[in-house]
Amino acid sequence: MHASLYMIFDFLSNRKRDVLRAEPVPSAWRTIVERNLPVFRRLPAEDQAELLGHVQVFLAEKHIEGAGGLVLTDEIRLTIAAQACLLLLHRETDYYPRLRSIIVYPSGYTAHGEQHMGDGLWTESEDLLGHTAQRLGALVLAWDAARHGAEEPDDGRNLVLHEFAHQLDFEDSTTNGTPALETRAEYLAWGRVMNDEFQALQAAEEGGSSTLIDQYGATNPAEFFAVVTEAFFERPHSLRRRHPELYTSLASFYRQDPASFTPIERGSAS
Repeated sequence: MHASLYMIFDFLSNRKRDVLRAEPVPSAWRTIVERNLPVFRRLPAEDQAELLGHVQVFLAEKHIEGAGGLVLTDEIRLTIAAQACLLLLHRETDYYPRLRSIIVYPSGYTAHGEQHMGDGLWTESEDLLGHTAQRLGALVLAWDAARHGAEEPDDGRNLVLHEFAHQLDFEDSTTNGTPALETRAEYLAWGRVMNDEFQALQAAEEGGSSTLIDQYGATNPAEFFAVVTEAFFERPHSLRRRHPELYTSLASFYRQDPASFTPIERGSAS
């Protein structure tokens, strides 16, 4: 009986999503996305249409609210949603199933409560630009940082992509830098490449060497996946040249090749 109910629920949910994706996108919405996301203008027309369809489902299913005095607008909602949905293109998706709410502050905010800083140190508060955790069902963003990440698609840093990569990591009920994959062979290949690259980043950080990948990714495998997701979409030519196996693994998972639609970033050919 329970299995039948779940099947009916999934059928109705998928049907509702199909209807939402097929609805015409308000012209004002498209104007906002085109203006605020240079990466959207680079996508092929079919990908633009798919992305906007995902945005309509995303906004229908996720509760977004302003905090810290922020008045929520369509610009804020669409700029965040379009970046989050970039990670969903070309893939079967359940639209971040563990996420219910997105809370948006005007700028950086302070998270209160005990935070483990490592080496036996604890602090009662921490200044953040974004945060999400598997147990919370919520994701928090600073609007100025989210907007900057959208406006600067080539600097290797994108708060929204980072935090939503964590949400993809949560989908298999773990937080270990490995999103839900389809086969054992994919897990083995992913584990080999990611472990080698993670250890190399840790060694570079310890040795004081400069790296293309943000060294915050050396914190743990979960942060590594979020950081390399940023690099994959924002510095694809450099990542493909300097970390070819890593680029191939991410391209296989995301079913995208950002280097095919992103201008060559300065210094990537050197």
